[in-house]
Amino acid sequence: MLKKIDLRFSMLTAIILIAVCSRLIPHPANFSPLSAIALFGAAYFSNKRYALCIPLLATWLSDLFINNTVYKTYYPEFTWFYEGSIWTYLSYLLIGIWGIFVFKTISLKRIFAGAFGATTIFFLISNLGCLQTAEFIPSYKELWQVYADGIPYLTATMLCYLCYSLTLFGCYHFLAYQFPILNKE
Repeated sequence: MLKKIDLRFSMLTAIILIAVCSRLIPHPANFSPLSAIALFGAAYFSNKRYALCIPLLATWLSDLFINNTVYKTYYPEFTWFYEGSIWTYLSYLLIGIWGIFVFKTISLKRIFAGAFGATTIFFLISNLGCLQTAEFIPSYKELWQVYADGIPYLTATMLCYLCYSLTLFGCYHFLAYQFPILNKE
């Protein structure tokens, strides 16, 4: 029994790590696998602490690498967390919690619902985080302007979450079909 769980856990973690590596491929703004990873982890890890922690840890480790190598010119000193990262991680944590509720069972309809909810959560939280640098308490008009400015990114974000979610869930479904032992918890 323990070996079956370890194999499943290892496969889920490997899929997440491979998806995280896709962040190194040039991509449009907001076209990242991280929200889909949060949904995927929520759907498949039976231990919900792993479902929330492993995607966040994978995000943080990839941020460490990317910010200190790829974006080194923007971060001249070693960067553990970038400005505003709390809002991004909070959105992924909430997306993971959303995924726990959505994926009681896994279906195509639930994958679409998960991606739509993830898009909404990320949009609301990340744009709210844009106001963190304000030296004043923003008015409702300024808050609405921040959200209005984020609307052009919504289509790419939604397509990204659908694309990555369908890929992650599809890959695992294919592997579980080929290796039925992965279906056992």
